Amino acid sequence: MLYRKIGSYIEEHLKSDSDKILLLEGARQIGKSYIIRDVGKRLYDNFIEVNFVEDEEGVKMFKDIHSTDEFYMTLSMIAGDKLDKYDNTLVFLDEIQQYPQYLTMLKFFRQDKRYRFIASGSLLGITLRSTTSIPIGSIIRKQMFQLDFEEFIIANGFSQDAISFIKDKFTKRESLSEAHHNHLIDLFKRYLIVGGMPDVVNSYLETHNIIKVRDLQNSIKTMYADDASKYEDNNGRNLMVRRVYDMIPSQMENKKKRIVAKDIRDKEGDRFDRYKNEFEYLISSGIAIDVHAVSNPRFPLVESVQKNLLKLYLNDVGMLTSELYDKNVKSIIDDVRSINLGSVYESVVAQELKSHGCRLFYYDNRNKGEVDFLVDDFSNSSVLPIEVKSGRDYSIHSALNNLLSTPEYNIKYAFVLSNEREVKQKNNIYYLPIYYVMFINTNEISDVYF
Repeated sequence: MLYRKIGSYIEEHLKSDSDKILLLEGARQIGKSYIIRDVGKRLYDNFIEVNFVEDEEGVKMFKDIHSTDEFYMTLSMIAGDKLDKYDNTLVFLDEIQQYPQYLTMLKFFRQDKRYRFIASGSLLGITLRSTTSIPIGSIIRKQMFQLDFEEFIIANGFSQDAISFIKDKFTKRESLSEAHHNHLIDLFKRYLIVGGMPDVVNSYLETHNIIKVRDLQNSIKTMYADDASKYEDNNGRNLMVRRVYDMIPSQMENKKKRIVAKDIRDKEGDRFDRYKNEFEYLISSGIAIDVHAVSNPRFPLVESVQKNLLKLYLNDVGMLTSELYDKNVKSIIDDVRSINLGSVYESVVAQELKSHGCRLFYYDNRNKGEVDFLVDDFSNSSVLPIEVKSGRDYSIHSALNNLLSTPEYNIKYAFVLSNEREVKQKNNIYYLPIYYVMFINTNEISDVYF
């Protein structure tokens, strides 16, 4: 069984005095149902799971229900022997976005206190925007992501003691030994290939077969594309979600790496606003990570966003390397010099920072250059710049130097991440090995209370 950090969060919530209903959201295939099922069955004598997507594709027993009485009666038809009382019965509503009326009904389930409820969904960001009655005060939204690098190395045998040892080295800004570094770099490169989708990670651990890994990644990509097509059909729009999604890997190979509106349809004069629905779908569904441009990097960064300058990254680095390199993994494992892994390294850092609760921005200034990532440094009421380097020129970063030399930005320090083992400090720049990204956390609160 794969260790998931979010399992502790779910368990603490279900054991707490809070009667709010936890709503777990995130992209498909990241393990939401699995972790809820695992925790729920351990904590409750009676665990009932209702998957609304399966219901829609099958008998549709729950589809046209709009009252709690109807729901309780229908639930008793399929799980009457497991329904007891609030303290020992957990009802899991999976893929709740399929029947949006249940989002409104969560308020009444909470008030009734007949049973304990938990829910999950894959397109909740989109669904909640169109829900007329959001259950204010009754739910806690929690974002989940695929396995991050820390969870990946735990799956590969690392103990919590080993994690604590490495984290202590990061906190003290110290280097690991040559042997420890080489082992972590090897695992990091494998993570670039495998990514963090649970089914893919399990396949890798069981078989170490790149063919099976890539086949699973391709099937997930196909599922995402099918979901996008269904969304377009259901909303009666001639959107180009799949076109934008397919463009992300190629855009990452460009010098600027940002989405350019005229490239989407190959049409001069196309404006960024024309595709806001496509961007919203990709971001809200969790299958793309958004990073917005900032030219005036002051805390908090959201006040300085340039709305029409946007980078999109795939939500999983394994999906990216599958698209770019298919089954040829030697270019990653062996550091082939002719292959530029810059976009891959940027993607994995975006994925890690996002999973740690960071809202992502990048620095874009016509005169001073571009810095890969900016995140709010809440502890210092400042901004933390992060530059990512895949090659040996990790100490060359003129844009970062320009950024740090501007006194009015009040930036305390910056990180440069690379494959180099040795931790160094030059002025207010820390040079860190790339795997230390698993501990960069700016303490942003990512839970949203209604």
